[in-house]
Amino acid sequence: MSDSPRYTLRYFDRIGVAEGSRILLTAAGVEWKEEHPEWPQEKPNQPFGRMPVLVEKGRDGMNDFIISESGNIERYLARAFGFMPANIQHAALQEQLRDQASDMFSAFIAQLVANPRDKEKEAQFDNLLTKLVEVQTKQLIANGNNGHLFGDQLSYADIVSYAFYKIIVVGMVKRQANIVEVVKPKLTPQIVKFIAVVESDPLLSAYMTKSDSLAAVVNRPTAQL
Repeated sequence: MSDSPRYTLRYFDRIGVAEGSRILLTAAGVEWKEEHPEWPQEKPNQPFGRMPVLVEKGRDGMNDFIISESGNIERYLARAFGFMPANIQHAALQEQLRDQASDMFSAFIAQLVANPRDKEKEAQFDNLLTKLVEVQTKQLIANGNNGHLFGDQLSYADIVSYAFYKIIVVGMVKRQANIVEVVKPKLTPQIVKFIAVVESDPLLSAYMTKSDSLAAVVNRPTAQL
């Protein structure tokens, strides 16, 4: 795709809410790079004073297209590169899984930053995680338990759902040391298979050479965690 515009993803040098965008850009096979702006010095230079930010260079070398907000960037890339269904109802079924995962992540952050510890916030995160796993497991089974949430190829729902598990389990372990022990018991065999199938997709080989394996973490014996 030599005529594709060049993409720049601005984010911190860590696993976080830009993970879905990283995976989508890699899966799309487009030319892209990542920038890690000095923070907070560069904060005023971002559209909403926050990251991630996606910059798509115009085909004429001018008129860059710049957007912000992780969910917005993901949906734009998924539609641009065919990972989102064209049918709006089918797309809505995938997008609701992303929104549910986002709610779960927000609840995780709320209980993480609570000082002192807030049992109610911890319970809210636990309940949302349990429900997310339940809904996704039912969807995986309904789809034939082939390791994909919809169809038999990598989709928007696969990518963003995988990304949220990776953010929580791998990206946040430095913030909450026992997060693996909290999340792992809730993961069904179908979710564990889903994680492995996503990571083994040939479209993500370049991503996996640079990123830690979530499958390795969730399959590691508990005594080694």
